Amino acid sequence: MQDDPELRGLLWFLLGGTRGGENRARILQKIRVRPSNMNQLANDLNLQYKAVQHHIKVLHRSSLLIASGEKYGMTYSLSSLMKGHVDIFDEICTTLGFKPEEHA
Repeated sequence: MQDDPELRGLLWFLLGGTRGGENRARILQKIRVRPSNMNQLANDLNLQYKAVQHHIKVLHRSSLLIASGEKYGMTYSLSSLMKGHVDIFDEICTTLGFKPEEHA
């Protein structure tokens, strides 16, 4: 896949340049494996619901996630932009030292 400098810059900002970047990376990694709602993400990642809610809002506004469903059952999955460039995400996570989540 071709490099996308705009997406690369956005991911560097969201993951490496702001507070909470590691939790955003963990959320993206978890959703990459299985689309989830905020409650599932909070439980799976041992994060407070409000923190997940904040990070999801940031990722959704940045066009990295898409939402389906309604209200509390709303499920999030990777956007086609993100799916098409997971190699950039993986590279940035590796550079930042973010380890992929262990899957049971």
